[in-house]
Amino acid sequence: MRTPEFWRRRGLAALLLAPLGLLYGASVAWKARHAKPYRARAKVICIGNLTAGGSGKTPVALAVAARLQVRHRDIFFLTRGYGGAERGPVRVGSEGDAARFGDEALLLARTAPTIVAGDRAAGAVLAVAEGAGVIVMDDGHQNFSLAKNLSVVVVDGEYGFGNGLMIPAGPLRETVPQGLARADAVIVMGDASPDLRGYAGPVLRARLVADAKEFRGRRVFAFAGIGRPEKFFASLEQAGAIIADRQIFADHHPYRDDEMVALKARAGDAQLLTTEKDLVRVGAEHRDAIAALPVHVQFDDEQALDRLLDRLA
Repeated sequence: MRTPEFWRRRGLAALLLAPLGLLYGASVAWKARHAKPYRARAKVICIGNLTAGGSGKTPVALAVAARLQVRHRDIFFLTRGYGGAERGPVRVGSEGDAARFGDEALLLARTAPTIVAGDRAAGAVLAVAEGAGVIVMDDGHQNFSLAKNLSVVVVDGEYGFGNGLMIPAGPLRETVPQGLARADAVIVMGDASPDLRGYAGPVLRARLVADAKEFRGRRVFAFAGIGRPEKFFASLEQAGAIIADRQIFADHHPYRDDEMVALKARAGDAQLLTTEKDLVRVGAEHRDAIAALPVHVQFDDEQALDRLLDRLA
């Protein structure tokens, strides 16, 4: 789903739902206290967050895996496969589709072998059997079935923690102090400084960089089904693209053939443009007419990232 607007502020809807949020947070706290996590024979680094919606976890996971691959480690990704029907544990095939594995799993599989598993402990067992030396979990900070050697929390600097309430009243999956207490490091995406509530561990700064030079001065029809599509549109405008029209879909939306035909007709002579995450959810027969905006994570201090990853040794 797309994150509700009332998650940004404490309006009437948020306050009415707040008691349910307290119950949700209490359930996560109970699981954390009573968990008996499985410890895999591979090192496990979790790239998670404290909120629902896009904070940049998957691009960070890809960047971390790339740094680890330089060290010649046998890197595997482990993900729940959100948005896909597959519960696993199963290795994502080269011809996988988003309806089965989810869009994030397909993006990860381009960089390193990827396991989709609702049961993260079972997924780790399969990853080790397939040769994993290091497992990079994309999401899972609130999953306590698998022990982590390194837990990293990604925070969108501008959005922060929204209205500070828990699902469904706000975006939080648990209280901020509780979540940060389990974090070995925090990565803040962007220039803004969210309130980290007394967290004293290492804080790394990074940002999503869009490779949008080819779209400067071009008319585009931009569409996206991600957690915060406004960030995608803003990146295009900052790069000098001329957004002739735009369309927002629900997060992880599975694009139908009739929707793509309609988008092509509306675009006219403008270039249809979307995110890499969206493009893997578009049918192969439509992809030739659509461009994707490549993005990567740039760390302000790459040596600080290397020092953090040294802990896995």
